[in-house]
Amino acid sequence: MKTKKPSKQRKRLYKGKLHERRKLLTSQLSKELRKETGKKSLTVRKGDKVKVTRGQYKKTEGKISMVDHKKAKVFVDKITRKKADGTEKLVPVKASNLIIIELERKDEKRFKRNAKQKAKEGTKENKEKKEIKKESKKQEEKKEEEKISEEKVK
Repeated sequence: MKTKKPSKQRKRLYKGKLHERRKLLTSQLSKELRKETGKKSLTVRKGDKVKVTRGQYKKTEGKISMVDHKKAKVFVDKITRKKADGTEKLVPVKASNLIIIELERKDEKRFKRNAKQKAKEGTKENKEKKEIKKESKKQEEKKEEEKISEEKVK
């Protein structure tokens, strides 16, 4: 943000465009998922399994049942509040107060970029292996030439 004033920052959060608010719906990944995906955080989606890290519902785990882009809030299955008439209502939680434990795997586009990165890493590894093989072949050829030259000297 361009301004330091808290009031203007809040204003931009509340009156921002939906595609800009989407950035507010990102959450950190667990250590296992960080290793798997190669990313530190992802946008939360319906169906992701999360753990609350802050507030009254700290250490509560559950699946995301709904994501409200307009209010930039997430609703988790097990986080509910009883109303006066006895019915239970889902409590909104900020995505920044969550850690994603398990990802919803149905959407292929969500992981498409990761697949490309893994493919690039794979080609890099293959190149490194080929270079190592070439170096070892060169070393073997040098050894053979040295043996031949030693035999000629004798």
